[in-house]
Amino acid sequence: MSFFHIRLEMARTPEFPKGNPNRGYEFSAPLDKDGHLDKDAWEQSPDKALVTRFWDGERAALGKLVYQKNGWAFDYDPGNESDDETGFRLASHLFNSGEYVSIYDHGEDELHTFVVKSVSLA
Repeated sequence: MSFFHIRLEMARTPEFPKGNPNRGYEFSAPLDKDGHLDKDAWEQSPDKALVTRFWDGERAALGKLVYQKNGWAFDYDPGNESDDETGFRLASHLFNSGEYVSIYDHGEDELHTFVVKSVSLA
């Protein structure tokens, strides 16, 4: 089972017409042969699935990629669901450079779209 290092950067928005490389996530996750998140492989080593959230110079948030009843999420404080950032249908998305994924910001119901900037073996 291989874990991959994945970098997401905010995609184009009205506020950021060229996107924003200073907002996003870097995380480690197992991917299947097609590039989807691999839940079975994740279950074997969930502690290796780490995430760093970076956001316009704010202090980086460190957490884990977790699988919950509602799907995949970034969890920064176990036992506190209010800080979790859930992905929109992350299980069905391909994690290949140039693909897009959407994540709900914690504490808000705002959905942000990110572009997969890079995927490499961790």
